[in-house]
Amino acid sequence: MLLQFDRLGWWRWVLVGITAAATIFLLMPIVFIAALSFGSSQWLIFPPPAWTLRWYRELLADPSWLESAWTSLQIACLVTVLSVALGFLTAFGLVRGRFPGRETLKAFFLTPMILPVVILAVALYAFFLRVGLAGTTPGFVIAHLVVALPFSIIAITGALEGFDKSIEDAAVLCGARPIEAVARVTVPAIAHGLFSAAVFSFLASWDEVVLAIFMASPTLQTFPVKIWATLRQDLTPVIAAASTLLMAFTIALMVLAAFARKGRRT
Repeated sequence: MLLQFDRLGWWRWVLVGITAAATIFLLMPIVFIAALSFGSSQWLIFPPPAWTLRWYRELLADPSWLESAWTSLQIACLVTVLSVALGFLTAFGLVRGRFPGRETLKAFFLTPMILPVVILAVALYAFFLRVGLAGTTPGFVIAHLVVALPFSIIAITGALEGFDKSIEDAAVLCGARPIEAVARVTVPAIAHGLFSAAVFSFLASWDEVVLAIFMASPTLQTFPVKIWATLRQDLTPVIAAASTLLMAFTIALMVLAAFARKGRRT
């Protein structure tokens, strides 16, 4: 038994070491980009010869960067609202409904998670060219909604499956209308699923670059597309500053979601 325990303990430390090495390997590029954004050199040189906030000042003083960030924020907020609303209705139908082809329909809604994004982008771009939505805000919202909706459906479906429907039935027996029972009992009970759906839908739109490249126009660019376009023209540290802010905002949302779920459990 002691020998077996030692072996298990040894393997546990090996797994911890492998996990730590993989984590460091994945985080190093992010650390390098953040360090380059504070470098004094006008080129992307590591290690930086000195430290400065110059590139952040240039970034925040450039109207084109601010406009692209505002565009991304607007589109992401619209996508979040639509994704949570449609995701709730879809998940409700998939969980509560009893009809033929339910699993097939569920698989259909999750297809955008499996389909390569570039294929989806080409198909949507060709369709939007025909209907006149290419390079427009509605086109952006619809394209990002296609990608974000599966995340919303998964999060809300999991919350609904873990909800005790008898509580909702008890509210109906007490005189509440079915829709009122859903609004006052079910929705608050699955608030954590709705919040998770909102966070992942927002991030799916905020960080999306492949679809955004196809949907963009000279007058309408999201923040990731602006980074991509600038990267093709010049390797300025302003790109590192923009990327650092983008990652910091994404990490902040993920930490907020983690704290929200932790607070609900306690």
